[in-house]
Amino acid sequence: MTTAVQPLVMHDSVDEAFVAQYARDGFAVLRGTLTPAEVAEVNSEALRICRAGLNPGDEAVDAHPGHSDADVLRQYLCIHHPHKISEVARQIMRHPRIVDGLTRVIGPNVKAMQSMLFIKSEGKPGQAWHQDEHFIPTRDRSLAGVWIALDDATTENGCLWVLPGSHARGVLYPDREQTDERFDCTDEAFGFPYTDDDAVPVEVPAGAALFFNGYLLHRSLENSGKHGYRRALVNHYMSAESLLPWQNSEGRYFAEYDFRDIVMVAGEDPYAYKGLRDLSVPGSRADKSGGCDR
Repeated sequence: MTTAVQPLVMHDSVDEAFVAQYARDGFAVLRGTLTPAEVAEVNSEALRICRAGLNPGDEAVDAHPGHSDADVLRQYLCIHHPHKISEVARQIMRHPRIVDGLTRVIGPNVKAMQSMLFIKSEGKPGQAWHQDEHFIPTRDRSLAGVWIALDDATTENGCLWVLPGSHARGVLYPDREQTDERFDCTDEAFGFPYTDDDAVPVEVPAGAALFFNGYLLHRSLENSGKHGYRRALVNHYMSAESLLPWQNSEGRYFAEYDFRDIVMVAGEDPYAYKGLRDLSVPGSRADKSGGCDR
């Protein structure tokens, strides 16, 4: 399938055009989701987290003495679950502009289960084509990612690329190992009826947020050359009505399992009677996921 690639549209509010594009293309960009001051606060917090070696305490911890801030940041590619150790990250997860968009494209009751802080300095790899619902399954296909640019994202520094409309069938495509040096070692999706020529680069200014469906095929390329950072904060959300059969290590049927380490960001939790559990552990992903050496 070859589609007519359209220029990237950025919306200034969560209006009918935003909602319509999300439904049609599987994504929509909200410009100015974070103010410049909020972007600066998140980037400052990212440095604090990295310099503290992911220590959750508020005390002044320096796990990298003698290293410049730039050298410290270059040691990290992705920090998983920063909302567990940072009140700033947790507040962004519930940001009113983000919640406004989520309640329009998901529904009135929305929960979050994951955050990721990407710090992609020059030379760091991207990720091959994939669908987030492959990793985080929902019962009602309601998974949505919100990718917030903390630097101006460009094709040179490794912005996201999306395949518009690839979410529509609700099909999870097969995946396989790949050895492309541009990407980390996560598997790549294949067998879908699109080509790279159909892809749209999501070049957006700092503070903009890409809302995208969990079935949307997307990828990122490496930060090539000397382009500084391509930092981003990514949160994942879903309908609170859906069970979350994710990371089931308890031997229960996946259709029945409900991961309960969540953050409610809008509305009511129909499963509040189950309580909450502290299951996710903050950690740092290696440049080449899985520790592989190419």
